[in-house]
Amino acid sequence: MMPPMTWTLTDVDAGIFEANWKTELADDVIIEKRSLQGGKQHGVDSLKVSSDTFSFEVLPTRGMNIWKMWAGDFEYGWKSPTKGPVHPSLVPLMEPSGLGWLDGFDEVFARCGIESNGAPEFGADGKLVHPLHGKIANTPARKVSVEIDDDIVKIVGVTEEARFHFMKLRLTSTITWKVGTTSLEIEDEVENLSAQDADIQMLYHINFGVPLLDGGSQVVAPIKSVVPRNDHAASSIEKWQDYSAPTIGFEEQVYFLELAGDDCGNSQAVLKNADESKGVAIRFNVNELPCFSLWKNTAATEDGYVTGLEPATNFPNPKSFEKEKGRVVPLPGLGKHSFRVGIDCLDSPATVSKAVADVKKLEPADATLNERPLKQWCDGA
Repeated sequence: MMPPMTWTLTDVDAGIFEANWKTELADDVIIEKRSLQGGKQHGVDSLKVSSDTFSFEVLPTRGMNIWKMWAGDFEYGWKSPTKGPVHPSLVPLMEPSGLGWLDGFDEVFARCGIESNGAPEFGADGKLVHPLHGKIANTPARKVSVEIDDDIVKIVGVTEEARFHFMKLRLTSTITWKVGTTSLEIEDEVENLSAQDADIQMLYHINFGVPLLDGGSQVVAPIKSVVPRNDHAASSIEKWQDYSAPTIGFEEQVYFLELAGDDCGNSQAVLKNADESKGVAIRFNVNELPCFSLWKNTAATEDGYVTGLEPATNFPNPKSFEKEKGRVVPLPGLGKHSFRVGIDCLDSPATVSKAVADVKKLEPADATLNERPLKQWCDGA
């Protein structure tokens, strides 16, 4: 490995922008930045780390989201009908329906927040106040660097969500990979740049489809409680953790979960395929991210066969509902707050089995399976 080095690829304040850049490490690890061309991806910056063992692609133009990951040749991600990555300028976040966020949604790891992260919210006059899942996923980073220290690769991005007379927030994202592993560590620090108090929400929309997701796939998590988001989800509550094969016309189902953690609050949820040969583990701390949503959208592959495992500060209801229930994070003037998420790509039966066993160790003696939505958790219940 090379000695510690840092490359600044983007720095708006310093007038630095490397459209195309590449470096190669001694153990055949290649890190390459390029500006994508053509179609809706035109102008999107891609920063890809590649090795024989593991590869991943970060999108600085899209809030430092992670587009896809690969363990060897096996892809962890999903096939979105949007065929991205889509440049944020082509995502109409504030269209009247509030659903414009979906025009750009196709990443394996998408941040939702920072001011709000849930369902669209409208004012008394019917005008959109908060769009679906917030703005950060469609905000380009103003500073991006790559750091290498021995066998540790870090990609650091700074993104700001600010509006005059309103919130002034800075997100510093650090994505860390240890060479030779099939895991990523993500740390997000949110800073309030204003002298005035604010409140924030963060949700990590972590999404998988084919080839990982298949009929017979299952989520394993240390549940304390499961709540269906609405009556449609309630109709399948007994199968909340199970997945069907692609089904034409399937209507999405969402379940809200409270998960147990260890003595320090560390927890994880595992998605495994039908024959338990592949899987993924999502690690997080329930003290930082106490709410977990499971999104099931097992529609036809052409329509987006996908599931989302989503640790968050809150459930993805309109922000005013979540604020009323105390599920926002207060951030004092000039204050900071951090969130951490880990992703382990499980590329063998042995790693799947171990991750499932780790979950079992966290399972509480009793779990509550609620047959109906709860008013405390679900807007409109």
